[in-house]
Amino acid sequence: MSDTPRDVRDPGSSARAAIRAVASGFTEFEHPSADPAAPAGRGGPDGPLGWRGYGASRDRARERTGESESVVCGTGRIGGGTGTRGDDTAGAEAVLISFEFGYLGGSLGAQTGDRIAAAYEHARAHRLPLVSLIATGGSRMQEGMVALSQLQRVARESVLTRRAGVPQLAVLRDPATGGGWATLGAGADVVLALPGAQVAFAGSRVRPRDADPAAYTAEGQHAAGHIDQIVEQELLGAALGRWLTLLTGGSGSPAPPPQALPPRDASSAPPSHNRSSGSPQALPAGASPPDSVGGDAQAVPLSGQEAVARARSAQRPRAAAYLDDYFDWREEVRGDRCGGVDEGMLCGFGRHGGRTVAYAAQTGTATRPAGFRTAARLIRTADRLGIPVLTLIDTPGAANDAEAEGAGAGPAIAEVFAAVAEAAVPVTSLLIGEGGSGGALALAAPDRLWVTPDSYFSVIAPELAAAILKRPEHETAATADELMLRPQDVVRLGIARAVVVPRVGASRSDAA
Repeated sequence: MSDTPRDVRDPGSSARAAIRAVASGFTEFEHPSADPAAPAGRGGPDGPLGWRGYGASRDRARERTGESESVVCGTGRIGGGTGTRGDDTAGAEAVLISFEFGYLGGSLGAQTGDRIAAAYEHARAHRLPLVSLIATGGSRMQEGMVALSQLQRVARESVLTRRAGVPQLAVLRDPATGGGWATLGAGADVVLALPGAQVAFAGSRVRPRDADPAAYTAEGQHAAGHIDQIVEQELLGAALGRWLTLLTGGSGSPAPPPQALPPRDASSAPPSHNRSSGSPQALPAGASPPDSVGGDAQAVPLSGQEAVARARSAQRPRAAAYLDDYFDWREEVRGDRCGGVDEGMLCGFGRHGGRTVAYAAQTGTATRPAGFRTAARLIRTADRLGIPVLTLIDTPGAANDAEAEGAGAGPAIAEVFAAVAEAAVPVTSLLIGEGGSGGALALAAPDRLWVTPDSYFSVIAPELAAAILKRPEHETAATADELMLRPQDVVRLGIARAVVVPRVGASRSDAA
């Protein structure tokens, strides 16, 4: 490992500069090993391997940076006040671990492990979120396996902290490579990165010569679903404040279902011969109106075919409109952490009614395995942190092409079913459009599902059912009726609690 640092005159390069950029009132932990005369690592001045010149390298690093190790740890206040987007963020007191790249390339040695472990222990003992500001080249070569074994130690501390329900955030500075990325970085609940940062497990000197350079950047890792957000340096403090507000702001009570939204252009909504201006739609003879949340009973489809047409209408609001209406503000997480991203699955955390709600929302496309895995990751993270979950269901079904099957469609759907079933926090679900078989049902809470008037839920699409039954095309409408897929049917079958309806002029959900 080289001990040649970057230009330490760069104000953003040092550990303390990184802390000052995001936190106030920083108080550093006291470390027994901070004495300059203390042995380097284990085994004396030249470390556990007796590496020739190692002690001298540490002395030079200390003189150059003013630090006695490659990390600076302590507590500080991050966030607070009103952000530039009008989002009120309380922020939080947090434990910070900041890497000093000027000290032997920010490498992890035995004493680095001591400091990081102590920081994790403090975070758990005081229930403070932990924020890592990572700039490291990896494990310290001069300490050999003693240094490498610190990764196991850090991983264990991260797992214990996760089990304790304490949030972990990582900021990937430049570079974030090797074991620091594979433990503190990739193991965090939320991962942010600075633009252009080098992010990879393989350091720059050990990569194949023909490797695509883009794969080793923050942007490449973000595209692959390993990083949640790329944030400019000057916006990082505000971003961390928002995230800390979100991840520490949960409650045990369920999220209320959103109010149904009217079509974007009501005049172009699918026609219904039962709809009359200023009056609710009539129900079929002998039928009782479904329960509703908020407002008076509104138009529900008379036939299965109408239900399908309304759910597929281009005028029907999609997930983004519901999320924008429901949340005061929100932040997205990205990717399944396995190299996959599904742009048709929106996941993240937002503020609603003064508290945090996590969300996983389908956008009307066939959900791919990466989308299901991202939703499962979101639900499990929310469950660990005690944050209630809202799911918005809208898909014709799971993607069924050969690529999707090869990427593990079945196992990915199983992950979501399991995440919902295992969640100790309440999960609230709203069907806002198409409910296509198991790909939709996976996101549905068994006991807290609501449906909108412009939706349907079915074991299979009526066209496919007719084809399987070898019925002529003109019998598709009758097949849709037989499937009992209308929103009011789903309520009567006991699958959903109620049909939620839009209230004219309402811009925010106040459903209970």
